[in-house]
Amino acid sequence: MFDGYDSCSEDTSSSSSSEESEEEVAPLPSNLPIIKNNGQVYTYPDGKSGMATCEMCGMVGVRDAFYSKTKRFCSVSCSRSYSSNSKKASILARLQGKPPTKKAKVLQKQPLVAKLAAYAQYQATLQNQAKTKAAVSMEGFSWGNYINSNSFIAAPVTCFKHAPMGTCWGDISENVRVEVPNTDCSLPTKVFWIAGIVKLAGYNALLRYEGFENDSGLDFWCNICGSDIHPVGWCAASGKPLVPPRTIQHKYTNWKAFLVKRLTGAKTLPPDFSQKVSESMQYPFKPCMRVEVVDKRHLCRTRVAVVESVIGGRLRLVYEESEDRTDDFWCHMHSPLIHHIGWSRSIGHRFKRSDITKKQDGHFDTPPHLFAKVKEVDQSGEWFKEGMKLEAIDPLNLSTICVATIRKVLADGFLMIGIDGSEAADGSDWFCYHATSPSIFPVGFCEINMIELTPPRGYTKLPFKWFDYLRETGSIAAPVKLFNKDVPNHGFRVGMKLEAVDLMEPRLICVATVTRIIHRLLRIHFDGWEEEYDQWVDCESPDLYPVGWCQLTGYQLQPPASQSSRESQSGSSKQKKKAKSQQYKGHKKMTTLQLKEELIDGEDYNFLQGASDQESNGSASFYIKQEP
Repeated sequence: MFDGYDSCSEDTSSSSSSEESEEEVAPLPSNLPIIKNNGQVYTYPDGKSGMATCEMCGMVGVRDAFYSKTKRFCSVSCSRSYSSNSKKASILARLQGKPPTKKAKVLQKQPLVAKLAAYAQYQATLQNQAKTKAAVSMEGFSWGNYINSNSFIAAPVTCFKHAPMGTCWGDISENVRVEVPNTDCSLPTKVFWIAGIVKLAGYNALLRYEGFENDSGLDFWCNICGSDIHPVGWCAASGKPLVPPRTIQHKYTNWKAFLVKRLTGAKTLPPDFSQKVSESMQYPFKPCMRVEVVDKRHLCRTRVAVVESVIGGRLRLVYEESEDRTDDFWCHMHSPLIHHIGWSRSIGHRFKRSDITKKQDGHFDTPPHLFAKVKEVDQSGEWFKEGMKLEAIDPLNLSTICVATIRKVLADGFLMIGIDGSEAADGSDWFCYHATSPSIFPVGFCEINMIELTPPRGYTKLPFKWFDYLRETGSIAAPVKLFNKDVPNHGFRVGMKLEAVDLMEPRLICVATVTRIIHRLLRIHFDGWEEEYDQWVDCESPDLYPVGWCQLTGYQLQPPASQSSRESQSGSSKQKKKAKSQQYKGHKKMTTLQLKEELIDGEDYNFLQGASDQESNGSASFYIKQEP
């Protein structure tokens, strides 16, 4: 399975330190309650009120000092480790054909070496399964049955400009007629008949054979972009027979006259529809291309990776230093996380030099024009400054929008941002957003749009008020006018179904629902999982796809958690929604921040810029309610 942004780390939120060795991991006395916080260890007497036990390492401490709203973990590293282990356990269970359990089984009170050993064993298991091409079993999941049984509505293909046919879908809609194979026939050869679209759900269409009128007995779902779907007239041009279904053969004696009457004035697919589908599924990225991509272990820097495979525009990238080619990263070719070789140097972004001194045979740099273009910005006038406050989607927990700070201004409009209250001392968890990114917002955005803003960890003056926080920290808010305010007519509506990448485990694409829309910001819920695993995603994100995309491209779709084990039963949909496994904790963390390496001289580069990194005279105004 893909590692993605998950974690097998014991403690990475503190400043850089030497790697822990087996000898340094000593068991702690069971009667000594402690908590770990930002690399410090505090002891408290037994029996003190408000105590809590860390669900990851079993350590006991004062509840108020614990991490997360639910106070389940003693530190951010334990939260990350719990997320990684439980997510992997869930995936492994599904790979083995086991239904998800109601409570995650995580490593309890084990030293670091034991945890790493368990993780290594997990990786070995995954590699063995990969060799046998094992896949996550969908256990009969069908988008058609799922939509029909719950009267769901799917987002139209036109909402996804990056997906095949997203920009040339045309007016394909209900009542469009097509020629499809006739499965209600006893003839030994493949024959066809005409069907009409009854309902559309992304690429999938519910079809009904002509002649069945209001009888839905033989209705069937198919992918409209499939190779067996043709415009009316294709059979005549190809010499294929049109044969009415056996069930209704007796209804008419003159089927030709029936078809002429039914098809007069009816719409069908464009004659070149299949050609357009084929052309829209041609991708410029090819295996062996080299790119710069975010380092999943250290968000603050990039590394060189090589395209291993391309599926539906999604790239499996293998970090260049990975000898066994298992250290990989999945993203779409239009992802803002990948760049051309030399990008980091050009803007002053940190970059990890590869140990490989020369390109391997056959590897070549990806042409720069293939990457997604960012909007040009003018940094010469009023611009972002280091230390300015804003609100940002936390890349380590995409369900939250947090209080954040601009830590560095790079060239070409790029910014390094840190989440207040949870930053590593060495800045290894800073992350790069462009100034026009839809993932950063002006101060007050959450309050105006009634979104819960996550305050800095450890900040006790609640409820959080920006006015007080800015005054206490001596900070100013980034000017509102510098943020991206463009809101496209995206077409999404609350309740629409789609297929979405789990950005915490980026190789997984799951059944999902749009549950909230704030301008261009979508709240994506993964069906079958609890709301705490939801993710905020931009409406134009290349990690969202129409229903049927996985089937069209041959990618593996992850069904709803409860659906995978209960679809064969005749339980109600409400019961299915209740059976959500606590193991799917991977949604909480997008990247692995594994055991920190001591940076070797010459390994990590910070390319400095001149004038482009200089601060401009920005306004000190901020976007909050002015309180007395």
